[in-house]
Amino acid sequence: MTQEILTDAEKRMRRTCEVLERELAGIRTGRASPTLIEDLRIEYYGTPTPLKQLATISAPEPRLLVVQPYDRSLTGAIEKAILQTDLGLSPAADGQALRIPIPQMTEERRREMSRLVRSKAEDERVAVRNVRRDAMDHLRRLQRNKEISEDEERRAADRLQKITDQHTGQIDQMGAAKEAAVMEV
Repeated sequence: MTQEILTDAEKRMRRTCEVLERELAGIRTGRASPTLIEDLRIEYYGTPTPLKQLATISAPEPRLLVVQPYDRSLTGAIEKAILQTDLGLSPAADGQALRIPIPQMTEERRREMSRLVRSKAEDERVAVRNVRRDAMDHLRRLQRNKEISEDEERRAADRLQKITDQHTGQIDQMGAAKEAAVMEV
């Protein structure tokens, strides 16, 4: 019974780390990366659709993204959606594709992005701790109902803490790596 609780908690913590990884991929570092805009929602026949389903996104140069829509009529909608993001990008249409130069980030913008990375990492650390708290509550309830012994609860709590430490460490590593990439000139 305790193993099920620990397995569920670990799975939820792993999902939290995956969410952080996706969120950090969308933060600009000064280099062109298709992940910056691939999840951007474009209105396509009345349905918000991710850009990666509507176009090919490539980075032929370190400071340039090229978006080639499968349907040319979407070029205007894609350009409008990119301009509305807070990424500070200015796409230029050249016939059947959009060229998006990635400007050099200013020091102030780098610090702002660094704060954003720290904030997202902290949000995910809080989410991991909330998962730990839920699992601990469940373990305590089992112990109070005499379904498990105090020793078994203590052992499970120790294992849960190790799992939590492992995932918060992973979040710290991801945050530090992204922060270093953002601050790199």
